[in-house]
Amino acid sequence: MTSPAFDVAHPYRLNPSVALRPEPFGALAYHFGNRRLSFLKAPELVELVRELGRHPSVGDALAGVPDARRGAFLRALASLAAADMIIPQRSGTGAR
Repeated sequence: MTSPAFDVAHPYRLNPSVALRPEPFGALAYHFGNRRLSFLKAPELVELVRELGRHPSVGDALAGVPDARRGAFLRALASLAAADMIIPQRSGTGAR
């Protein structure tokens, strides 16, 4: 089964099976289900991932990111979605 395509118009959230461990460079993300490890290489990206579920869409979450970094953060989020670190949020759960 393939995962759905990453869509910035939809809400995402940190997968409950993922733990973020703070590091000086950002954080390590470890998925307890598939045992994958990802590096979040910027503290701002870590904050974005932590707060992702509070936004009605990924696009809205990225609105606060400076233009110069938005592309890199979008690629990082797409990569995290492909690794099942962040998951689509069902409508009506958590987004404010």
